Amino acid sequence: MQKNNFKNLGLTVFDLKKLKGKRKIKFVQIDTLDQGLAAKEAGIEMIGTGYDQSKTHFPQKLNGVHFQFGLKWGNQVSAEEALRASMKAMNDGAQSIYCPMSASIIEVLSREGIPVIAHAGLIPPKITLTGGYRAVGKSFDEAKMIWEIAKRYESAGAFAIELEVVPGKLAYEITQRTSLFTISLGSGSKCDAQYLFSADILGEKNDFLPRHAKRYKTLFKEYDRIQNERVDAYKEFIKDVDNNLFEDKKYSVSMDDEVLDKLINFIDKNK
Repeated sequence: MQKNNFKNLGLTVFDLKKLKGKRKIKFVQIDTLDQGLAAKEAGIEMIGTGYDQSKTHFPQKLNGVHFQFGLKWGNQVSAEEALRASMKAMNDGAQSIYCPMSASIIEVLSREGIPVIAHAGLIPPKITLTGGYRAVGKSFDEAKMIWEIAKRYESAGAFAIELEVVPGKLAYEITQRTSLFTISLGSGSKCDAQYLFSADILGEKNDFLPRHAKRYKTLFKEYDRIQNERVDAYKEFIKDVDNNLFEDKKYSVSMDDEVLDKLINFIDKNK
């Protein structure tokens, strides 16, 4: 279990609430510690990632930023399980917890002092309910649904909400008319925080880029170059093996012929 570094917390939940409406917070999702370290060095103030045992050291390594662990939808199926996972994540150094579950479960977490980030709009594990990967909230009925969901989460005690692919005007009204710290992922520029995935920012994959994302670099080209270098190195190794390169004294250990002859005589006598 990692201990929180109380000397260098970065922006706390208390700070984020105070900054609501005053300036925009820069928030990124990461998959690797290297991404996180680069984001921190660049000046990103809020960093989040999915919670699992392979990442429990991330908060300690990234002290000085607001660190959020996320619960993956489906890993916890009750309020008790979500609460246990959230408490463990907080003990591992998280300052807030992303939870895509219902308001009734978030209310349980909030009662125990867990600072929860809820989620509304396009929610990938639930896209069948909204018709696939598309914007949610453009019609009156959908906009009303998003508004009511946000209000339920606010009443349940969530301190923040991620608004994913929601019309910017709707996201703005939620930002202005609720106490929730709003996080925009494809929901315009008038929320309290702007959020993107590091894989998109860095261009780590040469595949589909969501409309709301922006690719600033093309690291996939460098990864391709490195992969080609790996393949070439293995091919050269195969060639050297076929050419008996490793017989060369540079790569092998020598032995005096006299010693070898003595050993062979010993072996032959003791068959």
